[in-house]
Amino acid sequence: MELQKKLIELKPLKEFFIGIDSDGCAFDTMEIKQKECFCPNFIKFFGLQPVSKYARETWEFVNLYSKHRGANRFLAVIETIRLLSERKELKARGVKIPDIGPLIEWTQKETKLGNPVLEQYASEVNNPVIDNTLAWSKAVNACIADMVYGITPFPMVTESLEIMKNQVDIMVVSQTPVEALTREWKEHQIDGYIRLIAGQEYGTKAEHLRYGAKGKYPDEKILMIGDAPGDFKAADSNGLLFFPIRPGHEEESWQQLHDEGLVRFFAGTFAGAYQQQLLSEFNALLPEIPHWK
Repeated sequence: MELQKKLIELKPLKEFFIGIDSDGCAFDTMEIKQKECFCPNFIKFFGLQPVSKYARETWEFVNLYSKHRGANRFLAVIETIRLLSERKELKARGVKIPDIGPLIEWTQKETKLGNPVLEQYASEVNNPVIDNTLAWSKAVNACIADMVYGITPFPMVTESLEIMKNQVDIMVVSQTPVEALTREWKEHQIDGYIRLIAGQEYGTKAEHLRYGAKGKYPDEKILMIGDAPGDFKAADSNGLLFFPIRPGHEEESWQQLHDEGLVRFFAGTFAGAYQQQLLSEFNALLPEIPHWK
């Protein structure tokens, strides 16, 4: 609640508000984080070594190549294990899917799905599934801190921030831990453009926008920029505008935002046909059903 208070207390200084997702949107960090940090630790901690090939394929589908792209890490574990439990390859090998009932239960009653809250919960319930999930999440963070550095923002991100800075209150809206976000934005000296860096500890992306911006600016002067369907849902659930950074076409997307998207946003001609065209192109890139089905 303390961190959400920071969102609630954020006062408008400019006419417009823009929320920007970080991983896969501002920074080309999705592939390295998911493939080198999240997935290997997922296989290790959840005992999926005998079916690592299928675990990896499923993890990457959920987190990179599907409508779940950009989901909170704990929800991603749940969805990956759900899809794995349906795979005939695991049944054929007699591999038992780990029980994650206690994790599902926690995510159903908590919105601030981050390590600090999970750590507190783990100390209260003393449950091996929760302890293992927390250990996995900490191992992922350690791996990211060790491996993920030197990755610059996508081309035209800094140039777009330059255009925004005089008219826009800018906030990072992400499900990455705040510590990693702060490190990455500072490393490339673009944190100075940002009013607040909101990560998973602040709640959901929808909550970030609701408490940080909704009602403080007219809806048509609030824009979310993201690379995942969850980013669109966060904006749409609050009745706000959305500009998609298309996975696999990030450079073109930022160029388009820089050249025309921001112009339309400031002029009040973004909503309607222009946004619908962007959403159609975006939705075509991320399937719901995995190819192995």
